[in-house]
Amino acid sequence: MTAERSAVRFAVLGDSLSEGIGDPLPRGGWRGWAVLLAEGITERPQDTVVVNAASSGARTGDVAGEQLATALRHRPHLASVVAGGNDTLRGGFDIEAVAGDLHHAIGALRAAGADVLTACLPDPGTVLNLPWPLARPLERRMRALNDTVHALSAHHGALHVHAADHPWTTSPGALSADRLHPSETGHRLLARDFHACLAAAGVATGPAPQPEPDGAPPGPAASVWWMATRGTRWVADRCTDLLPDLLRLAWEEYRHVRRGTAPLLDLAAAEATARALDGLGLTGTAPAGYTRRVGATGTKRILVPGGDWAAAGSEPSGTTPMTG
Repeated sequence: MTAERSAVRFAVLGDSLSEGIGDPLPRGGWRGWAVLLAEGITERPQDTVVVNAASSGARTGDVAGEQLATALRHRPHLASVVAGGNDTLRGGFDIEAVAGDLHHAIGALRAAGADVLTACLPDPGTVLNLPWPLARPLERRMRALNDTVHALSAHHGALHVHAADHPWTTSPGALSADRLHPSETGHRLLARDFHACLAAAGVATGPAPQPEPDGAPPGPAASVWWMATRGTRWVADRCTDLLPDLLRLAWEEYRHVRRGTAPLLDLAAAEATARALDGLGLTGTAPAGYTRRVGATGTKRILVPGGDWAAAGSEPSGTTPMTG
């Protein structure tokens, strides 16, 4: 970025996290980490214009479609692409489609001259404290998403923030009433990490967002009220889509654990991630925690956790790929 620009245009692409859910404004609507970050991109907050195309429930296809078109029309200097969480929470999760969408969105923004900010995401099963048969399939999906985002960020030269184990998922008062999105405190913590990333790259020149919230964090009563008034609809929407798929995956998880073959599920997920990246021509860009090995003659080349096992059907070493 250069000082001659009269205003920095910041385009925000993504889902409810980037829309600002969990950080309500006094007169309605949402603020969120992106607006908090924008106030410190330049020395004067008024010198940054935010175009927030993110929307609740958006999937990567929405990001690569309408949201990307909106962002490009505004010729952004900076853009954020933080998406994929909703894809992991819906039936028929397809890492190849998700990877293709994100590759297209990040690549188009970079080709238009924008600096692009990305982030890996926390595992929803852990945040929601789900039982292990339900949590592990979701964790495996999120691992695939995060490894893909890592690889795409490296390939496109994006500025990446590791948010998979971010404090907003565990810090007191950092979760909103729905227990899935960050509260104002959580959004401020995220904004500060994004600001540190941009500042280290010389993109942000203004002050970091303040960590202290304007209002009190939501208490247990707020969570009960959210579930009674809005949460039941949220759960119902996913019961018709995610739940049948998740129950099938949970049963499959249980059977593999009983047989001692659960690592094969990790192997299958690793292979799917490798195929997604190979299909985009990113064969040389291995996700963090993976090593490319060549199997014996006639076996497939795949990306595997740890690097001690390579051929399809071979035994795992026990090493777990890094998530995020």
